[in-house]
Amino acid sequence: MATQKQICGVIDWGVEAYGRVSGWQKELVAARQTGSVPDLLLLGEHPHVITLGRNARREHLCLPEPELARRGVEVHETDRGGDVTYHGPGQLVGYPILDLGGLRKDVVWYVRSLEEVLIRTAQELGLVAVRQPTAREKRQLYTGVWVGEEKLAAIGIHVSRWVTSHGFALNVTADLSYFDLIVPCGIREKGVTSVEQLRGTEQSAPDLMKEVKAAVIKQFGEVFGREMAPLASETWEARVGAEQAAAS
Repeated sequence: MATQKQICGVIDWGVEAYGRVSGWQKELVAARQTGSVPDLLLLGEHPHVITLGRNARREHLCLPEPELARRGVEVHETDRGGDVTYHGPGQLVGYPILDLGGLRKDVVWYVRSLEEVLIRTAQELGLVAVRQPTAREKRQLYTGVWVGEEKLAAIGIHVSRWVTSHGFALNVTADLSYFDLIVPCGIREKGVTSVEQLRGTEQSAPDLMKEVKAAVIKQFGEVFGREMAPLASETWEARVGAEQAAAS
């Protein structure tokens, strides 16, 4: 008899400010740690924002913060790993909240599994994406997913009591010029790309995002062995209502 897959709830927040989603994420991580919610995958987009990981170097911001603010770009420090990255409209951001205690207590395995989700997603979209070895040592890999010398998706995570937060950012129809505001992930010699740029499709941005989102959900379930179950907004908003009110 086949083993029944565990549920992973899917929360689609649409387009929301980074600070608000960060608050939601903290509440849901705490709930996952106590077992009061299942594994979750949060998906959506952010208005223009630059986030600084635990290893971020301020010199990787190419403009002073006041000038970034004038251009409508927020800057947030985070507890994820990695350096500096950009999020914005047209970029699919995914925040898995998984209990690795029920999967595999191995952070490197988890990161490689997220990469596998995105590599399979790209394949489903007709693209060939790979992991990229570093120039210094061929046995070491840059984190993220690449097409040639250009980065298609970035990954930066945090793990607390074996529950994950933060996650990945996949460029779908994002305005890639915003990456000129930073040194993406601290890597000067590489570029960035997007699904739209690679496919050269005339498909509308909303339709392409919908297609990519569906592919990510499918591949996430396959890689992590989870049954993906969309959660209605009233279900998850009740859980994060206190944080939502505070952020309003």
